[in-house]
Amino acid sequence: MKIAVLGGGSFGTVIANIMAEKGHDVRQWMRSESAAAEIASTRENSRYLPGYILAPTLTAYTDLAAALQDIELLFVSIPSAHFRSVLKMAAPYLPEHIKVISTTKGIEHPNFKMMSQIATQELPHASVGVISGPNFAKELAQRQLTATVIASTDSQVRDTVQKLLHQAYFRVYASDDIYGVELGGVLKNIYAIASGLSAAMGMGENTRSMLLTRALAEMSRFAVSMGANPMTFLGLAGVGDLVATCMSPLSRNYRVGYALGSGQSLDEAVAELGQVAEGVNTLRIVRDKCQQLDVYMPLLQGLYQVVYEGAAPSEVAKSMMLSEQSSDVEFVLPR
Repeated sequence: MKIAVLGGGSFGTVIANIMAEKGHDVRQWMRSESAAAEIASTRENSRYLPGYILAPTLTAYTDLAAALQDIELLFVSIPSAHFRSVLKMAAPYLPEHIKVISTTKGIEHPNFKMMSQIATQELPHASVGVISGPNFAKELAQRQLTATVIASTDSQVRDTVQKLLHQAYFRVYASDDIYGVELGGVLKNIYAIASGLSAAMGMGENTRSMLLTRALAEMSRFAVSMGANPMTFLGLAGVGDLVATCMSPLSRNYRVGYALGSGQSLDEAVAELGQVAEGVNTLRIVRDKCQQLDVYMPLLQGLYQVVYEGAAPSEVAKSMMLSEQSSDVEFVLPR
């Protein structure tokens, strides 16, 4: 197949290479001339994945029209802030009924659009899917055992992506709850900040366990209010991604939270990271939406006070522990 991957970051590079290793004609589009030249000369994307050697059938492009010529499938691995603008640029070069897969975890502000919705708006005749799950690119590049979810209402999209990305070390599961899978990947970034914050403050395993389970409750509660299936959050895109992101220093959002808990300002934490931490912007966007929908999310509200209003984490935690008690599990299957 002729496949294009838009984005020169770590995850885009890994999935491009997985498909290229199977002999497919994979074109990776990136803005950086020097990064594209490096891939051509050394077969390496050293900024994001040093030491990871890329297959000869993966070609780096900075010319978007050339990268998209005659492709059958498009993966979009662009930061959410630029997702729509890049799709607008790509649209004139794409076949009308192209299959488009987003790997981006974010929300467009201020209209609260998920990446799948943006893809449908910009490419109205395309078949759209999303990939989400506990997928640290560096571990995937090391061929550590990993699983993910491809969600689409189009069974052909699900089947195609499963076959393309399946490896002995990479298992791809399928779902038709595109909105639930996408929201799981977005919302967990918020709670990873809270997890890093609590770790920096020296909180124990009891606190971490409470944080994870209440985060999952808030995520599913919010997602259901947006039309998703709560059962999706028991899978890889929900609890799987939440656990990985909230417990690993590989997570950019966790590292931002850790820096905040160590006394740095938000600006200092983001500057030190040097990469996009989607959870910082997502926190603000979701907090506004949950107030609009009147969804009960005390953990999110408390984190917002710490990150954006300069509240002391210990005081916020104390007020949360004194807040109204609600039920442990809200979505119970009938007997």
